[in-house]
Amino acid sequence: MEIVVGVSDMKISNDPRATIVTYSLGSCIGVTLYDPVVKVGGLLHYQLPDSGLNVKNAQREPCRYADTAIPAFFRTAYRLGALKQRLKVVMVGGSSLMDENSHFDIGQRNYLAARKLFYRNNVLTDFEDIGGSSYRTVRLELESGRTIITGPSRRAPLSV
Repeated sequence: MEIVVGVSDMKISNDPRATIVTYSLGSCIGVTLYDPVVKVGGLLHYQLPDSGLNVKNAQREPCRYADTAIPAFFRTAYRLGALKQRLKVVMVGGSSLMDENSHFDIGQRNYLAARKLFYRNNVLTDFEDIGGSSYRTVRLELESGRTIITGPSRRAPLSV
């Protein structure tokens, strides 16, 4: 069973038959988390670093911004029985699809927003595939806990 995560969206499941996927991850960030004991996993696809850019919109769409999406994502996983100390966390995306030297490098700003939140909350990432200049597709297989990353710049899928 495939569960699709759109832009500014998250999905969390404890169904071992599920594969959670997001497509065309460019400057956005995708975060997968997986607790191998309770087999709870999820995928978040956020678009922008800071809800201060548009507070009203952040209330309607909390998954659009790193600072509102990431805490909500982890809280939802904890409600399903996941524990922070058991989580496998993978972060993907943050591409520079335009000029890498621009001060508008949203991909890098999105990545730094997540790193800051993870640092403050003692969350360690198990793997990161960040930057570059192309999009990626990310899949989380709940039966195995594997995160699979594909895209045009990869000869073969990366499985972590």
